[in-house]
Order: sequence, then C-alpha cells, then structure tokens
Amino acid sequence: MAGHRGMVGSAIVHRLRALGYGNILTADRDQLDLLDQQAVRDFFSAHAISQVYLAAARVGGIHANDTYPADFIYDNLMIQANVIGAAHDHGVQKLLFLGSSCIYPRLAAQPMREDALLTGVLESTNEPYAIAKIAGIKLCESYNRQHDRDYRSVMPTNLYGPGDNFHAQNSHVIPALMRRFHLAKEQGDPQVVVWGSGTPRREFLHVNDMAAASVHVMELPPDVWARQVSPMLSHINVGCGSDVTIHELATLIADVVGYRGDIVFDPNQPDGTPRKLLDVSRLQRLGWQAGIPLKQGLADTYAWYVAHLDDVRAN
Repeated sequence: MAGHRGMVGSAIVHRLRALGYGNILTADRDQLDLLDQQAVRDFFSAHAISQVYLAAARVGGIHANDTYPADFIYDNLMIQANVIGAAHDHGVQKLLFLGSSCIYPRLAAQPMREDALLTGVLESTNEPYAIAKIAGIKLCESYNRQHDRDYRSVMPTNLYGPGDNFHAQNSHVIPALMRRFHLAKEQGDPQVVVWGSGTPRREFLHVNDMAAASVHVMELPPDVWARQVSPMLSHINVGCGSDVTIHELATLIADVVGYRGDIVFDPNQPDGTPRKLLDVSRLQRLGWQAGIPLKQGLADTYAWYVAHLDDVRAN
C-alpha cells in the first residue's frame, strides 16, 4: 500500500482490514522515500508483494496547484514511475493506480466519459498535476499491452472526508471552506468570503466510498473487468453521479458547521473548470455505486475536524 498515511490510502487500508485482509505492507515516508528510485526497488526486493494499491501523490487545491506546478508534476511523475516500474520488475501482476477527474478536458461534455481523455485542452490551474496523472494511466496501459500485466486505474471525482488536508492555503474546497466557516463561527465574523462566482458545479465523493470502490475494482475477476475496459482504455471513473454548485456547497457546509453569518462570493478569484461531473455508468455496470449522501458525509467530516483541531491548527 503506497500512500497509507493519506486520506485515501488510510481509508483503503481500513477497508481491506474490515474485509479480513491481513499482511498489509506499508512504509512511512521516513522509511521509504517514493521519489528515490533505488530505495523503491530495494523495498520491492526485500518483500514478497502480490498486489499494489498506489494512492501516494502530491495533492492540493487550486492555490497549491497554481503556486507549485513544478513540484506537482515532478513529484507525481516520479512516484508513479518508481512504484509502477518496480512492481513490474519484481513480478507484481495486480496494481491499482489512483488518478483524478482533472485528467479530462476543461470543457469536456458532461457527464465526462472515460473516452473523453486526451480530446481537448486541460484546465490551466492544475494542468501539470493532470498531465502527471495521465502519464500514470498510460504507464499502466503500456505495461498491460506490452507485458500482459493487470494494472487498473480508477479516476475519482473530488474526494473529501476524515483525514483530509485542512491546511489554510493548500487544501481542497471542502476542507478549506469547513475550516473558514468554523473559524468565522468561533470569532463571530459577520461574513465569509468564498473564492469565485459560486456558479461552477462539482461532484463530491466521500473517501470511504472511494475506498470501497477501489477494493471492488481491484477484486473484479479479469474476465469481468475486460468486458468494460480495453488495453487502450484501462481507467474507470469513480463518483456518485450528481453534482452541486459551489454556492450550494458553501451553504451546506455553513449549515453543518453552524455558521449563521453572510456568505459572499468574490468573482475576481478563479472559478476553475465550469463543471466536473463524471459518467459512472461503467462502474455501476460492474456492480458498485456510492452510498454516502453529501450532507451526511459533510457532517462526518466536520465531526472528525473538530475532534482533531489541535493537529489541524498546527498546520
């Protein structure tokens, strides 16, 4: 399990353990630097690894992607190449790579189907990250085509939940807004300013649903998987199939947090992609669909945030 300390990776580990899996191999960053190719290869050499979940990545919201584009493309390319390459060289037949819905063109037809990949221009604010994730998909596809590996890729929509990054500058929209509304409630602020116009639409998936979908996809028999994918289209979308505007999201989060002040939108700040809704029909045909409603998931996430305020405030 690569990335077990992150929000998604830890949820996948929890899911595997709940299903009775033992012998889950993990390594902290101080034990294994995934940017170090030789260290990764030595790790694979030292352990008998039968399958890999690759959830490790450098991630962040619009601000982080726009501020650190070189870090985002370099780190993600290196992590993917090192882990996927070492897995193949050490005979690992099954691997699951976690990508992102930002791989699709900025103005892709909605909802976005898997075959929209590489059909248009990417969103500029996270293009380096998206290109890295596209490279990861193609790396998996290439090993499948050339070496008959069973490397599968899942493309999640916007994820949130317990264990999310609530950093003041580098977080995604849900934890960023949750933190902002919570602080405003504590300080008695009369209003909270939200970046953008509030009109873009986004789809959100609870991390526990993502973990369940990841294990479901990994465990599908090869013949069942092959009926929905092809060697040139080996990735599959993971989402809930519905979206909300950022305005609606902000209102929901304010309600969950208990903030009663005004919500003001700043149209001078970037909106990002106008809409990002995934077509999840392929995954549904493979027997899985999301089960955690957005408001329930937001309440669950806020409860975790409040319980971990000391850790969050240290960031």
